[in-house]
Amino acid sequence: MPEILPDSSKKLLQYVIDGIHIDEPKTEINSLAYRVVESLFHIDKTEVMVDRSINITSREKKAMDQFIARINNNEPLQYIVGETEFYGRKFEVNSSVMIPRPETEELVALIIKENRDKKIRFLDIGTGSGCIPVTLLRELKDAKASAIDFDPRVIKTARSNAARYEVEIEFLLIDILTEPIPGGPFDLIVSNPPYVRESEKEHMKPNVLDHEPPTALFVSDNDPMLFYRRICELSQQALKEGGRLYFEVNEYYAEDIKAMMEVMEYHSVDIVKDLNGKNRIVRGLWTDDIFAKPEGI
Repeated sequence: MPEILPDSSKKLLQYVIDGIHIDEPKTEINSLAYRVVESLFHIDKTEVMVDRSINITSREKKAMDQFIARINNNEPLQYIVGETEFYGRKFEVNSSVMIPRPETEELVALIIKENRDKKIRFLDIGTGSGCIPVTLLRELKDAKASAIDFDPRVIKTARSNAARYEVEIEFLLIDILTEPIPGGPFDLIVSNPPYVRESEKEHMKPNVLDHEPPTALFVSDNDPMLFYRRICELSQQALKEGGRLYFEVNEYYAEDIKAMMEVMEYHSVDIVKDLNGKNRIVRGLWTDDIFAKPEGI
């Protein structure tokens, strides 16, 4: 019996919807199906609505079925297609890097807003896909960037994204927990370090737990501020006088991180809420002059 292939865009979409069997709301499954159809066949929602005729091959259907099987294995769609969108740009992602979140876009937007007219040299610690330094270089004039990560696979992905957008970034393969930061001083240091506590795993979905790199996500409950403390210590030497430190944080530890920075003599430290009203960004100003009264950030 000959294989029956979808012959219109609506039938194709419905085939994908019927094939997805994951524990998600219908709206999320429909959204995934649209993205599958667009990724594999370059058919957008408008073309589905007008139900244009299509002609797919058995080979293309087999590729689609494999695509759907990976979704049913809870693999993030971003890894399957090999890219995701961040701040209006496409970035290569794979299982070695965390998929950038909207909260990180808010961090980047804040840095852009506060440094748009400044000539800065900045460092991104734990760069992952490189979405933070690439975006800042594309949005800020006369900026220069360095970026750190401890995994060669991560650096390779970040380099690819930098090349894609034709920006120059000095990439450094460094484990900040055991090594110092070379090449300062910097006007600005930014970091979105691991901040999800191990105990929070039970509330997370399998697409994150089973596929995203745990070293980019999790930190021990016994020392949840490990990376923040270490970065604050390193930044005391790596930042210029009056330089700024920006963190994306776990909402439950924002107040603790703020207090720690103040004890470590950072000034004008404050917390910024994200669009969902959660404490998400902590920022502060570094000066080794204990009598300084810097302007608020």
